[in-house]
Amino acid sequence: MAARTKSSKDRPSYRCTACGWTAVKWLGRCAECQAWGTVEEYGGAPSVRTTAAGRVSSAALPIAEVDVRTATARPTGVPELDRVLGGGLVPGAVVLVAGEPGVGKSTLLLDVAAKAADEEHRTLYVTAEESASQVRLRADRIKALSDHLYLAAETDLAAVLGHLDAVKPTLLILDSVQTVASAELDGAPGGMAQIREVTAALIRASKERGMATLLVGHVTKDGNIAGPRLLEHLVDVVLSFEGDRHARLRLVRGVKNRYGATDEVGCFELHDEGITGLTDPSGLFLTRRDVAVPGTCLTVTLEGRRPLVAEVQALTVDSQIPSPRRTTSGLETSRVSMMLAVLEQRGKISALGKRDIYCATVGGVKLSEPASDLAVALALASAASDTPLPKNLVAIGEVGLAGEIRRVTGVQRRLAEAHRLGFTHALVPGDPGRVPAGMKVTEVADMGDALLALPRRSRAQAPRSEEERR
Repeated sequence: MAARTKSSKDRPSYRCTACGWTAVKWLGRCAECQAWGTVEEYGGAPSVRTTAAGRVSSAALPIAEVDVRTATARPTGVPELDRVLGGGLVPGAVVLVAGEPGVGKSTLLLDVAAKAADEEHRTLYVTAEESASQVRLRADRIKALSDHLYLAAETDLAAVLGHLDAVKPTLLILDSVQTVASAELDGAPGGMAQIREVTAALIRASKERGMATLLVGHVTKDGNIAGPRLLEHLVDVVLSFEGDRHARLRLVRGVKNRYGATDEVGCFELHDEGITGLTDPSGLFLTRRDVAVPGTCLTVTLEGRRPLVAEVQALTVDSQIPSPRRTTSGLETSRVSMMLAVLEQRGKISALGKRDIYCATVGGVKLSEPASDLAVALALASAASDTPLPKNLVAIGEVGLAGEIRRVTGVQRRLAEAHRLGFTHALVPGDPGRVPAGMKVTEVADMGDALLALPRRSRAQAPRSEEERR
């Protein structure tokens, strides 16, 4: 008698625990998210089904006749957050706010909850990680109390949906989505199935009620949003909350936004009384001094579409070890090393090769765009020659390995921001476009032209190495 072949239900199926991609055979690497070791067996192979045509919920309309008033954004009361969201929260929108522990997510969203609540718009804040009394203490500290702000401490999805029926809010804040679970599914909170079910249920409730929802999400050690990547695809907006816990500055970036641009950045300052928006954050990145100091140079960086004036500081000292130190903070070590090589080979500054180099930014800002190369190079050259640059000078430009100064984007916006803050002289690549009135702009073609900003006598008196002194 012939052996019975296995049916599709008997055959095992495999699924990626990171993104939910399925396959009929095991693979060491997921073909969807390219993660290694995440494909696991979970049951029978999915059978192919067909769906018959059913009753439609609403008739299709010509696109010009669709009512757009229901998609009008409502301001949250926090202008910096509204800038990133594209004007405010759209009814029915689901926003995921992700960030490291302690960065200030709960503080910001509690402030948003209080400011967005009024007689016509109730706000429900559901905490699944803290007790209600802990959240109340934080609300007292940051003055986020409102008669129309409701607070609940729940970890069960059914209880959260029950609160929605009782309160009928226009804004729901859930902290956090990884700690809420459904009793209808097996698995611990934070698992792929639980996160998918909780998120899908809240999205369904948000769309049906026209209720905006803010979800707090955890991140992994690599900075990625914890849980399946499907979570980012389900929601309408993904915001990344960034900041060093040792600095006051916090940045909210738009990673995904179905209602606006993704190149906006909101700036906040975290302090003992809470978190406040910074409409002019450039002051955090500058050191106010009456006398110019060697080893400092200012530049204008673009965070999204927002120009920010930042200060680069450099220090060079004689090395006491055979391999000189190269220490950076707020800057990419590889780009600083490139600037050192360009200065030594193209700028003819040989004293840098055998000295300890320390290079950092002010205020915790991170400069990663190539437009800050020229400022880093001039700060290093100023430190090597022990000569200060002009006090009101800003440097903008990318430096190539051949020593050329390349053009960067947004030069006019950068110059306008520098002029607004009182800077009168700028070093920029060729063809900068319209220059603000009253500002002296010097076009530099290569590193030799840029080093002319240092006094000639001081450049000739650059510190010599120990062998040259002997």
